[in-house]
Amino acid sequence: MSSRKIALITGATSGFGKACAFKFACNGYDLILNGRRVDRLKEISDELERKYNIAVYPLPFDVREENAVFGSIGSLPEEWRNIDVLVNNAGLAVGRDYFEEADVDDWNRMIDTNVKGFLYVAKAVTQWMVPRKQGHIINMGSVAGKLVYERGNTYCATKFAVDALNQAMRIDLLRHNIKVTGIHPGAAETEFSLVRFKGDGETAASVYNGIKALTAEDVADVIYYCTTLPPHVCINDLVLTCTHQADGIYMHRNPS
Repeated sequence: MSSRKIALITGATSGFGKACAFKFACNGYDLILNGRRVDRLKEISDELERKYNIAVYPLPFDVREENAVFGSIGSLPEEWRNIDVLVNNAGLAVGRDYFEEADVDDWNRMIDTNVKGFLYVAKAVTQWMVPRKQGHIINMGSVAGKLVYERGNTYCATKFAVDALNQAMRIDLLRHNIKVTGIHPGAAETEFSLVRFKGDGETAASVYNGIKALTAEDVADVIYYCTTLPPHVCINDLVLTCTHQADGIYMHRNPS
C-alpha cells in the first residue's frame, strides 16, 4: 500500500461517482469504490489500476442496508482506514409524479437511499476521520434541495434533507477539523434521468432538449477542486448549473 491519499466514493459505477473515480485516480489518489453492480465495479477498478497505476479497493454494498454499510466500512483493512476524502454520492430519483399520484414504493426507495443511506455512509466513515482530526466529506445534493419544483415532492424533500444534514455535519464536525462540503448540481446528462423515468429513454432524453447540460466530468472537476484548497479553506456549499439553467425551475431552451 502506498502513502498516497485515499478517497472513498459511493455510487461509483456510473454518473458523478464514476467520473469522480477517474478524476481522483488521475490525480494520484488510491480509491475505495462502492457500488451495487459487482461486475461493473470490478471492471472500473481494474481499468483505473491499469491506467493510473493506483490501488483500488472495491467495496460492494447497497447503501440502504445499514448492517452492510457499517460492516463493510468498519472492517476495512488497517491500511485503507486513513480516508482523506469521502464523496457521499450514492443517490437517485425515481418517478416524477404529482403528489397524489406518486408510488409510495418510489418514495421509500428515495428516502432509504438519499437520506438513510447517505447518513449511514457518512457516520461509518467519520469513525476513521475523527481520531485523525482530518478529512473532507463531500455531500452530493442537488438544485432540487434548494427550490421545490412541480412533481418533485419526495425527491426534493430528500435533497432538502441532504442540504440540512450537510450544514449539520459541518457544525458538529468543526471540533474535529473535518471539512464538509455540499455540492448541488443542476441538469446533468447522466443515467440519472433514465433511472428516474424507469428506463423510458425518450422521456429521459427530452429533459436535456435545447440545453447544453452539465456532464458528469464537469461535476467531478468541481468536486475535485474543492479538495485542492489549503487546509484552512473550506467551501461549505456550492451550486452549479449549466449556463442555460438558473435553478431547479428556470431554464432557457434553444429552439430545436
